[in-house]
Amino acid sequence: MIEIIPAIDIMDGKCVRLSQGDYNQKKVYNEDPLEVAKQFEGHGLHRLHLVDLDGAKASKVVNYRTLERIASRTSLIIDFGGGLKSDYDLQIAFDSGAKMVTGGSVAVKNPEMFQRWIDKFGEKPLILGADCRNDRIAICGWTENTEEDIFSFINNWRKKGISKVICTDIDKDGMLEGANVELYRKIKEQDPEIHLIASGGISSLEDIEKLKEAHISGVIIGKAIYEGRIELKELSRMTE
Repeated sequence: MIEIIPAIDIMDGKCVRLSQGDYNQKKVYNEDPLEVAKQFEGHGLHRLHLVDLDGAKASKVVNYRTLERIASRTSLIIDFGGGLKSDYDLQIAFDSGAKMVTGGSVAVKNPEMFQRWIDKFGEKPLILGADCRNDRIAICGWTENTEEDIFSFINNWRKKGISKVICTDIDKDGMLEGANVELYRKIKEQDPEIHLIASGGISSLEDIEKLKEAHISGVIIGKAIYEGRIELKELSRMTE
């Protein structure tokens, strides 16, 4: 069984999607993210990947009120990311209703702080965000590239206590061209016990089946839902 995780990206309080992380290639799908979240819940989905794009760019949590509205008015289990750069940001996310948080940039720029979060909260509520271009980690809302290799990056944090990783192939994200299954397969082969969540490029149920065959733990789906490539009722059947 592969866990189905729909995504909502927030910018200016609205539900949007970007293409390859480009803030200039923004498309608004709904003025009210809560309405979208309720649609997910109504089709029997239980998880939600909620990304604060404004926060990622500002290096601090911005859209916490939207998180709070969704968390208080749905039963979705939310993992929240974007702008988590301080203990204060982390506390805002948890206080606003996030059950899990995803940290990527902080794990690169302030590894001591991210390690402290792991030590304090344990591995269950913390997810490592491993977003990459050409197998190199990108941070700060994908606006900054690093020379850090994705495989060593993940392996390093696995040794420090992380168990769950969201890996996004940025070049695939929002392009509806299929997932980079080979990348996820390589990560899984190097670490069979990792709880790996694939993100980026999902365009069809066939893409999900390929990831399932590669024993990937979860899959984040965004634009394919909003563009009607994958219907919520189809995803609902996959969770039964």
